[in-house]
Amino acid sequence: MGALKIVFAGTPAFALPCLNALSASKHCLQAIYTQPDRPAGRGRKLQASPVKEWALANDLPIVQPLNFKSDDTINELAAFAPDLLIVIAYGLILPKKVLELPRLGCINVHASLLPRWRGASPIQHAILHGDKETGVTIMQMDVGMDTGDMLARIPLTIGNETAGQLHDRLSELAVAPLLSALDDLASSNIQKEAQDNVLATYAPKINKEDVAIHWKHTATDIDQQIRAFNPYPIAYTTIGDTTLRIYEASVVNHPHDATPGTILAIDKNGMLVATGSSQALLVTRLQFPGGKSMSVEDWLNAGRQQLYQGLILQ
Repeated sequence: MGALKIVFAGTPAFALPCLNALSASKHCLQAIYTQPDRPAGRGRKLQASPVKEWALANDLPIVQPLNFKSDDTINELAAFAPDLLIVIAYGLILPKKVLELPRLGCINVHASLLPRWRGASPIQHAILHGDKETGVTIMQMDVGMDTGDMLARIPLTIGNETAGQLHDRLSELAVAPLLSALDDLASSNIQKEAQDNVLATYAPKINKEDVAIHWKHTATDIDQQIRAFNPYPIAYTTIGDTTLRIYEASVVNHPHDATPGTILAIDKNGMLVATGSSQALLVTRLQFPGGKSMSVEDWLNAGRQQLYQGLILQ
């Protein structure tokens, strides 16, 4: 099985374990494609993507096109004469010309068990919808959104974890099936399986409406929402005009007849909030505007007054 000439396209930290593995493998990384630097932080300074920072540290050529609409951009990619393009959370649409350019086409590492959760935010949606299992799919790319034939599917049980924690586990899980798929491609021994489009579900980008907590929902649904949006963008509720971000909580069996959103109790163990079910939600970590996230116990020790028993969160 020979070494493949590979161009890699990706942007976030999810790609780094696979990049490290590719760098240490027999295959040849020719160039790294990543999205252009974006303004970030309070100073709105341009910030390189995690993949770009990795490429700089590993002294690899970096290409950052806005898109692939021009012939010059496609010709620049063609000049590398890659055997294969590997895509992991790149964030740009690849036209048919690009998909057909490498000798072995383009493969994608996707953080779900396709065809479930095609799209931009599969990790968040798996937690948000209470899935018991997710995984990683290695897929041959076509012009559709995550619709190509599957080369490998590796399952993973979802625990009582945040999207950040699941993200890290999936990024490591992706390494072995990716390297195995490369060996199979190099030896022309790859087995492909078509996706069942009837079973497809979609994971669109998260918007502001998704992040707002509605206390009339069940405690379980709200807990899933809080875990799905940690570490970003963080689920929130409001006190009047004040936004209160909720980082951590847990479901508590606590029958009540209070209006959903009512603070039933608040002490060093957390803030107990009524929900639309017979259960309540124990909030243990929160953040007020301009402050850092902190435990409810630390918030109480600081002598704050905004939260109290009987207050109704909106």
